[in-house]
Amino acid sequence: MAAIIEVRDATKRFGAHAAVDRVSLSVAEGEFFALLGPSGCGKTTLLRLIAGFETADGGSIAIDGTDMTGVEPQDRPVGMVFQSYALFPHMTVAGNVGYGLRVTGVAKSEIERRVAETLALVKLDGYAERMPAQLSGGQRQRVALARALVKRPRVLLLDEPLSALDAKLREQMRHELVRLKQSVGITFVIVTHDQSEALSMADRVAVMELGRVRQIAAPDELYEHPNCRFVAEFIGRINLFDGRAAGVVEEAGGRRLIVEGAALGRVGVPMNGASAAASALAVGVRPEKVRLDAAEPDDQRIRLQGRVVEIAYFGETSQIMLALDGGATVSAALTNATRSVRPGVAVGDVLWASWDPADTLVLET
Repeated sequence: MAAIIEVRDATKRFGAHAAVDRVSLSVAEGEFFALLGPSGCGKTTLLRLIAGFETADGGSIAIDGTDMTGVEPQDRPVGMVFQSYALFPHMTVAGNVGYGLRVTGVAKSEIERRVAETLALVKLDGYAERMPAQLSGGQRQRVALARALVKRPRVLLLDEPLSALDAKLREQMRHELVRLKQSVGITFVIVTHDQSEALSMADRVAVMELGRVRQIAAPDELYEHPNCRFVAEFIGRINLFDGRAAGVVEEAGGRRLIVEGAALGRVGVPMNGASAAASALAVGVRPEKVRLDAAEPDDQRIRLQGRVVEIAYFGETSQIMLALDGGATVSAALTNATRSVRPGVAVGDVLWASWDPADTLVLET
């Protein structure tokens, strides 16, 4: 699929600080693309560079094959939805949605038709004459979306659009955004610090740290195959153990890396692209891959013995934390498959935590 956004070595500095540091990425036409990362990582600045609200100090940005250097925001084929909604409080819903069309000289009859169509698209039929103060947070967000969509942009840019909503409404709006994207068929680029938003909505996600993109991949690829320790820790929960490479062994199933660590001891794990000469590695496993047993497993699973020190109940799962000798910990996520809230273990139990070596992540630090 052809790229509609091409960012090449984009850089933006504020004084000595590089908010965006030589970032390159492409977004395919019709894609739902997410920029994900912690506060201050540069994701909003990158979005503003694409929108034209900031000017790059270096590199280039092209939209739909056209270099955007010197092109003003209002002349770019993009719509922008801001974190604060930025609605005009003195205008009705219809007035807010149609504002961008009015200032560009679109005929009144055409404005009325397109505003009505767009309000129907965001499920706000019948709200045209209401004022923003009469709307809920979710409804105001829909008005902001409609105002951007009514101009029929090639790309819709969304800056933390759900951050002001409560948890239940955020979940509902995630589904609405995906539905909208499928309905209108345009490209969505969303900025978020919420991994669940990015993973549940996006086709691909760019994870950013300190102004740079650390990995771009589909949500399942990011979660199951992170390319570095930062991505592994930022996406979901993970158990990480420090270690070092201590050699490679050849087996029928392929090459295995021998890793030594204070908590792990000496274990064999899949290579996963790690260097056999790495002096510092992180060995990781997701909590849902960890099994708990009272007796030591007798198969080839990697295993650690510890004492249960914490049980956290999250509704669909319970998180069980074991303390190991030496101070390290390991957690397991147990599915609460029945109505009983008791996970079958208690604080103080001595258990074996184990996992299949194939579920092990080996990450260079």
